Amino acid sequence: MNRDSTSSSTSRFSSLLSPAPQVGSSRSSTFPIPLPTPSLPPLPANSKRTALIYDRAVTKSRGAEVSAGAWAFLFSEIVQYTQKRVSGIGEFEKRLNILGYRVGTRLLELLPLRDYLFPLSSLRSPPPPTRTLRLLPILSYVHSTLYRYLFGRPADSLEKSTENEDEYMIGDDDMVITRGVEVPRDMSELSCGALVAGIIEAVMDGAGFPARVTAHSVPTIPHPRRTVILLKLDPEVLAREAAMVGAGK
Repeated sequence: MNRDSTSSSTSRFSSLLSPAPQVGSSRSSTFPIPLPTPSLPPLPANSKRTALIYDRAVTKSRGAEVSAGAWAFLFSEIVQYTQKRVSGIGEFEKRLNILGYRVGTRLLELLPLRDYLFPLSSLRSPPPPTRTLRLLPILSYVHSTLYRYLFGRPADSLEKSTENEDEYMIGDDDMVITRGVEVPRDMSELSCGALVAGIIEAVMDGAGFPARVTAHSVPTIPHPRRTVILLKLDPEVLAREAAMVGAGK
């Protein structure tokens, strides 16, 4: 609402609430209406006024709110803070996982609601958020939608284990959050991607697909920073999936 409409609205309500002046009376009982605040003075030549965050479109700046340098500094402080309060690699990754879990519980509610209220394209009207009961759609959601929101791109791979029916893997050849982290040789088994594993675990649990999610550093020659997110599903998820397949749903 602009200033003119606000001023006219205030005047309209003031006139309704104020009694009409008495005939022959020299005093008026109407409440004084404050004058509108003066507009901002003109800027000097060759100058630009700084835009406020409220002036920007809601969907235009998705995924571009935090610079990589700011995030690297923040994550570095998180890692250092955690390292001083743990006694082993397992406890280190568990604490990072818990921190990511808290983020994931919020994203699970935020992303479907934001896509429904503010669709990226005005040419489509997305359906209301619904809950999926099948395993492949939720894994695809994590691999593409969730990952794209976090890092601006989908994950590099989504694979199913050939040995265990309850294991799936999400591969990231160059995880953004680990680019500025150099793991010491005596802690070579540590994967700071445990933060992302915690986010994914919260989304899976909240969507009704409980799983144990862990992160593992699997460097290769072309991708020395490759990280694999391992999802180990609960038996109840596989039982439900088999029942739905048998029912033809």
